Amino acid sequence: MKKDTFVDLEKVKEIAKTYPTPFYIYDEKGIRDNAVRLKEAFSWNKGFKEYFAIKATPNPYILKILQSLGCGVDCSSMTELMLAKACGFGNEDIMFSSNETPLEEFKFAADLGGIINLDDITHIEAVEEVLGYFPKTISFRYNPGGIFELGNGIMDNPGDAKYGMTAKQLREAVRICKEKGVEKFGLHAFLASNTLGEDYYPTLASILFDEAASIKKEFGVSIDFINLSGGIGIPYRPGQKPNNIELISRGVKAEFDKILVPAGLGDVSIYTELGRYMLGPYGALITKAIHEKHIYKDYIGVDACAVNLMRPAMYGSYHHITVLGKEEREADTVYDVVGSLCENNDKFAVDRKLPKIDKGDYLYIHDTGAHGYAMGYNYNGKLKCAELLLKEDKSVQLIRRAETAQDYFATLDFEGL
Repeated sequence: MKKDTFVDLEKVKEIAKTYPTPFYIYDEKGIRDNAVRLKEAFSWNKGFKEYFAIKATPNPYILKILQSLGCGVDCSSMTELMLAKACGFGNEDIMFSSNETPLEEFKFAADLGGIINLDDITHIEAVEEVLGYFPKTISFRYNPGGIFELGNGIMDNPGDAKYGMTAKQLREAVRICKEKGVEKFGLHAFLASNTLGEDYYPTLASILFDEAASIKKEFGVSIDFINLSGGIGIPYRPGQKPNNIELISRGVKAEFDKILVPAGLGDVSIYTELGRYMLGPYGALITKAIHEKHIYKDYIGVDACAVNLMRPAMYGSYHHITVLGKEEREADTVYDVVGSLCENNDKFAVDRKLPKIDKGDYLYIHDTGAHGYAMGYNYNGKLKCAELLLKEDKSVQLIRRAETAQDYFATLDFEGL
């Protein structure tokens, strides 16, 4: 089966004259249309806000596109906070969700006016220690434990996850923070990754909404916002049904009306922290076939490798591959598509049926707009590739240059040898 591409062979050939493969390319129109669709789906909630997960695609050009559409950002480290600041995000447009957090990062987040989302009850004391005061707005990450059966094997076992507080700890944290004068409270949870189907968010919402209603009843504390975080997936494989964000939102609203409204919490703002859903389908890794090898299996060697996209090596994840210019040809040859790392898991596809590939063919690796470039590294001395933006007028803009050997050696002190 086929998947659509947002650039064709002729466009890639044109781009490659200026920017050699491999490179990432992102579709601005797709990103904008999807962000608008999300916002419209949740328009029933007057306080709705998407906090884009910077870790998915940490590029300032992407962040500025989303900022222009009213999105905030979710940060998990000092560097991500610095990137948010550089892009002009501040105050409650920043959500800081971190774990095992260095204390200076809490301070920097607070100095930016961001919302601190506490991962553990012991962080209450840590935040107060480093700030010298306690914030008036605070959020808590909740972990209900158990197995979450709507997941796909990635982050769907809360009882075995290092994140968040137990129900007992959550209530104690609320009590302590109320005594410290906190005025705005939030709840957050993330229970599964890359879910397909419309049940995940409504199910998660019902868990958090019940907690909010219980907390109000027990402590007289009104929860101001509930952060459903990420977890909405994308169809990596052809034929998989994409999530319907309108149906998902409708399911959340049904739980909202059933649980929060009767509890006197009808003004609660709904937040999301989507990365994969926002960017995944709107990015591609373009690479060129440079070798073929026929031993016990048939291999196609490409000029990208796992340092450019590590999800297949790390998780065994499926990313569809289109051989540009051969979309209509029969997929009658079985290949492993591999990179050049000295590791046998450096494979973009294993036993994949594809049209016959010739050296020089361009391969379009789909759905790499999130957790693609961001997870790159420099093993074997490999250098990260460029990132490009396909603008709405179909022009192409360089939004991150490729690394050079000088970049790789820049942190070494050869004079000290």
